[in-house]
Amino acid sequence: MLHALLAIIATLIHIALIFGLAPLLIGIVTKARARLLGRTGPPFLQPYRDLAKLLRKTALIPDTATQFYKIWPFITLSATAVTALLVPSFSFGLITAPLSDFITLIGLFATARGATMLAGLETGFGFGGAGAARDALFSLFTEAALLVLVLTFVLIAHSPTVDGIGTQFRDGHIGLSVSLGFALAAMLCVALTETGRIPVDNPAGHLELGMVHEAMLLEYSGRYLAMFHYAAALRLIIWVSLISAIFLPFGLANSADILSWPGGLILWGLKLIIGAFALAAFEVATAKMRVFRVPEFLGVALLLGILSSVFLFVATKLGGS
Repeated sequence: MLHALLAIIATLIHIALIFGLAPLLIGIVTKARARLLGRTGPPFLQPYRDLAKLLRKTALIPDTATQFYKIWPFITLSATAVTALLVPSFSFGLITAPLSDFITLIGLFATARGATMLAGLETGFGFGGAGAARDALFSLFTEAALLVLVLTFVLIAHSPTVDGIGTQFRDGHIGLSVSLGFALAAMLCVALTETGRIPVDNPAGHLELGMVHEAMLLEYSGRYLAMFHYAAALRLIIWVSLISAIFLPFGLANSADILSWPGGLILWGLKLIIGAFALAAFEVATAKMRVFRVPEFLGVALLLGILSSVFLFVATKLGGS
């Protein structure tokens, strides 16, 4: 009974933190990127102000939009929010841990992406359709890479859930291996694509011909655009938390041990800050690639995922024999 109560409390803290800090993480990345480029940059809290301003504005609905125009932002945000509930932040053993199956996460990511693509196609706007087509092409590689990585994680952790994988990586003395290196590289490539960051997309760019995610949202405004922007902020903190929970699980607390919560909170916050600065440094040092080169980039991610699974499977068979 006590363990269940602690798991509920830890889950409520997780919900408050991950939903409250998502825009702040975007602000840290933007500020760090500006400082690395020698500029002052906007305040850390600017994303909160932008969301509040969009919520106050009147939403303009194009004449060519259908009755589904208002539905796609809710589906995108809802699917992303459910994903945020399943990915651990500062602690393992949340009440949602049994539901954090990796296949479920892939399905939720696909649902949010599909709703965003349909939003881009909603009004028949040319740039929105182009962005949706590009995102659909990219998703073929990202989803395939993630599905291959599931095999790697299950072979190592013998569990399909993020909570089980992270716990095994933390307590199982897995050690370093070539397979994990390939898996990490593949997952980083997928994360950059899913969050719309450089080199795949530039969230700060305003050139319609090179847009992917932003092109699909050009016909949205007001509270509907705010929902898309908040979903994008959630995606970033989800991916940083997911990668840190799997590949850097040290210091994460156990929900049943309340004394480990402060350390888990501090280390999770440090991982978010380090991840934000690492992302900003990578974006400053890397140029956005041409749209037609992105499938090659994601093809490498898929290949790395396959090599990770093959190497680990062979090593497992040789070790068993």
